[in-house]
Amino acid sequence: MTALDAPTLPPIRLTELTDCGGCAAKLGADLLADALSGLGAHGAPDELIAGLAPADDAAAYRISDELAIIGTLDFFPPLVDDARTYGEIAAANALSDVFAMGGRVLFALSIAAFPEDLPRDVLAAVFDGAATKVREAGGTLAGGHTIRDPEPKYGLAVIGAAHPDKLLRKGGARPGDRLILTKRLGTGLLVSGHRQGKAEQADFDAAIDQMRQLNRAAADVLVGAGVRGATDVTGFGLLGHGLEMARASGTRFTFDASMLPALDGARALATAGIETGGAAHNRRFVAPALEVGAGVPPDLVTLAHDPQTSGGLLAAIPEASIGPVEAALDAAGVELWRVGRVEEGAGVGLA
Repeated sequence: MTALDAPTLPPIRLTELTDCGGCAAKLGADLLADALSGLGAHGAPDELIAGLAPADDAAAYRISDELAIIGTLDFFPPLVDDARTYGEIAAANALSDVFAMGGRVLFALSIAAFPEDLPRDVLAAVFDGAATKVREAGGTLAGGHTIRDPEPKYGLAVIGAAHPDKLLRKGGARPGDRLILTKRLGTGLLVSGHRQGKAEQADFDAAIDQMRQLNRAAADVLVGAGVRGATDVTGFGLLGHGLEMARASGTRFTFDASMLPALDGARALATAGIETGGAAHNRRFVAPALEVGAGVPPDLVTLAHDPQTSGGLLAAIPEASIGPVEAALDAAGVELWRVGRVEEGAGVGLA
């Protein structure tokens, strides 16, 4: 058989190998909170300044008065068919936890599970896409581990560093702070809508471009401005991650529904009834602590619960600093929106 006679194999569609992808595949926050209850509360060394008690975006271990090492990992099934893009998004999402802690990336290790018959060039493209993002983050993809699995999964274990007194923490919000968000919401809606053939291709492409973007520049600005309260918005949605911050800070987060930034097409999909399984978990997790204003449109409630993949940073900014911080973010090319405020009390509100 000559090269011209060889059969043409259909292109691999990664999303056909899984029933959900991205951070929508995360175990629900409601289930996870019960499973981790009490874990890590005893026996941790004093040098572990961020871990499970209380939980934060990454673990942080104090090496000296000026150095803390940050460790995190994240992986998920594909949410796009293009292998290189999948690697880029998975890497950007995993790297985000280091930036959410105010750190810089040192190196990363691949965590991979792939079908044994997946073509070699597909594997190489995933790894190359991830390596490109790690380099963009200032680090090196230094190795990893791969196993066989009929459902593809990929992500990174990331090691970073920061000054122990300049970490961004979930518990750093204070009453009177303003809440800002650095990426639009709706990636879960658009990924799910695209799978069902209901999302416009241009809207889905815009969501992909956003998911590729690193939170490095935003984190640098926040740390430089002395901000102490932040997290990244991923699988638990804006309300879920907001509730985590509120609880860690002993405060109440109230979000202004009219100010929530949405990716093009996301609200229309929410109105059409599109919602991920991850959003259902998020609703159960947040419900006991959530107060929704009577005039808030249902599609914005859905948007606020929507699980994000490689979402933006949610930061609590002191009122006196909000202007300079916004100016610095704008100068760094980072989009931002004022989405709410920190108040006395407990829980979260959507008004």
